[in-house]
Amino acid sequence: MATNAAGRIATLQTNDIDSYMTTLGRQARAAARETARATTAQKNAALLTIADVIDQRRDQLMTANQKDLAAGRQKGLDSAMLDRLELTPARIDNMIEGLRQVAELPDPVGEVTDLRYRPSGIQVGKMRVPLGVVGIIYESRPNVTCEAASLCLKSGNAVILRGGSEALHSNQAIAECIVIGLRAAGITEHAVQVVATTDRAAVGKLITMPEFVDVIVPRGGKSLIERISADARVPVIKHLDGNCHVYIDDRADLDKAVKVAVNAKTQRYGTCNTMESLLIAEGVAAAVLPALAAAYRAAGVELRGCEKTRALIDGVIAATEEDWGTEYLAPVLSIRIVADLDEALTHIARYSSAHTESIITEDYGRAQRFLREVDSSSVMVNASTRFADGFEYGLGAEIGISTDKLHARGPVGLEGLTSQKYIVLGDGHIRQ
Repeated sequence: MATNAAGRIATLQTNDIDSYMTTLGRQARAAARETARATTAQKNAALLTIADVIDQRRDQLMTANQKDLAAGRQKGLDSAMLDRLELTPARIDNMIEGLRQVAELPDPVGEVTDLRYRPSGIQVGKMRVPLGVVGIIYESRPNVTCEAASLCLKSGNAVILRGGSEALHSNQAIAECIVIGLRAAGITEHAVQVVATTDRAAVGKLITMPEFVDVIVPRGGKSLIERISADARVPVIKHLDGNCHVYIDDRADLDKAVKVAVNAKTQRYGTCNTMESLLIAEGVAAAVLPALAAAYRAAGVELRGCEKTRALIDGVIAATEEDWGTEYLAPVLSIRIVADLDEALTHIARYSSAHTESIITEDYGRAQRFLREVDSSSVMVNASTRFADGFEYGLGAEIGISTDKLHARGPVGLEGLTSQKYIVLGDGHIRQ
C-alpha cells in the first residue's frame, strides 16, 4: 500500500526490503530534480509552515514522544539514550527556531562565484548546486527528522530518512508536520521520505544504492557509524565519536576556567560535543582543581585522574590508558595534569577523536598556537565545547558533525550539503 512521502508507517508493507528501498530511491532521485529547481520562496514557505505546524502540534508531539520514552524504559535503554530520545518543550522550541533560522539563511543554490574572463574570451566561474539525494541514518534523537528535512530542503536536496525504532512514534508525528509544509508550498512530497520499516536490511540497501543516493550521513553510536563506513558504496559524511578536550593553561583566568570547564562537562552528558577529558597545566593545578572537583561532585560526576591529580584531590579513581580515549556520554570525566601547552597538544594529538577541543588562556600567542596546531573540526579559545553545534554556529540546524577533511568538516549546514560545478559562458567561442 502507498504511504505519504514523509513516511507514514502504519499501512506500508515492507516484506520485500530490496524492492521497497529501490522504490524509495527512484522516488528520491526524481524528487531531487524537482527540489533542485524549487524557488527560494517555495522552500522558505515550506519551512515556515512546518515550524507553525510543529508549534500548533506540541501536545501531539509530546504524547508521541512519551510513548517512545515509555517503550525505551521498558526495553532498558540507558540514561544517555533516553536523554537523546526525549523531546522537551525547550527542544521543540529549538526545532521551531531552527526551521525559522534556516528559512532566513541565504539560499546557496545557484550562487555563482569567481566568474572571470579568460584570454580566449570565455567567462569561467563556479555555481553552487545541491548534492542530489541525501540518505540519513540516525538513532534516538527525533529532532534530527526535522533538522535533516529543513537543511536538505533549503539546499535543494531530496532526503531519505531512516530513524531508529526507539523514536518511531516521535518521528511519525514530526513527519506529518513536514508533509503539511511540503504540500502547502507545492513541493513534491517525495522530497522527504522516512523509511517505513525498522528492519536493518533497509539500512544495508540504502547505503549500497549509488544510482539513487549521493551521500550518506550516519548519526548515532560508534558501532553504527563504523558499520556504515565499512559497508557503504556511497560517500559518507561522518564522525565516529566525540572525545573532546578542554585544556586549562597556566596563563588562564581561573574563574573563567572553572566556569567553562564545568559547563563543558555538566551542561549535558549525552552529546558528542561534551568534554570527556580535562587537561590542566601543572602550574595552576593546585589552585584550580579543588574548585573544579567540588563543582563536578556537586553535579554527580565521577572523576578519574592521573597520579598527580589523585595526589591533589581525594576520591579520584585512577585513570587507565583506555580512559584517555573514551567518549563516556555519561557523568564521568578523566583529568590529566600536564607540564605545559606542548604536552597538552601531544595528548590531544594522540587521543582526540578530532571533534572539538578548547583552550582556556589569556595568552594570545598560546591561543593562536592551539588554533593552528590542533587538528580537530572545531577548535575554541575560552569557550565551552558545547558550542560545537550547527544551531549555535548560526547554521539554523545541522545535518551532523563531520570529522573528515573531505568534503565537509565540522557542523554540516547548507553549504556542506552542496557542491560546486564549473560554468562557462561564451558567445560562439571555439578553441583555437
